[in-house]
Formats: sequence, C-alpha cells, structure tokens
Amino acid sequence: MKKHPEFGAVLRRLRFEKGLSQEVLAERVGMASHAHLCRLESGRKQPSVEMLFRLADALEVLASAIISEMEKERHRA
Repeated sequence: MKKHPEFGAVLRRLRFEKGLSQEVLAERVGMASHAHLCRLESGRKQPSVEMLFRLADALEVLASAIISEMEKERHRA
C-alpha cells in the first residue's frame, strides 16, 4: 500500500484545532491506546476506510473533508 504522509499531517492539524490530545481522540475512536494514533500521525501507518470514518466522526468533520485536506497538503509539497 502506498503511504500518504499527508494524512498524518492533516489528522494532527485537525486534532490540534479541536483541542484534543492523542489519548482523548484515541479513546473517542475506540483504540486501546494512543500508540496507533501516533503511528497514523507520523505517517508510519495508514488508516483503514473504517478508521477514517471513525476519526472523522470523532473530529466532527466529514471524511471527504479529510481527503480534501490531504489533496491540498499533497500539492503544497
């Protein structure tokens, strides 16, 4: 699977904008710990489609908005 580091940058930015810690966001999406979220934000892991929707719900944004922000981030690089 191709890695998309821009996902991590967008996720981190949205989390900061919402004033959430990694621990709180991880809890909201049902992760056992924030370690997986850390790997997503660093770009070491990519989310499943299900996880993308869970993160979007927890951040109170549309999944399509996350993807749109990824596109913008990709074209900035």
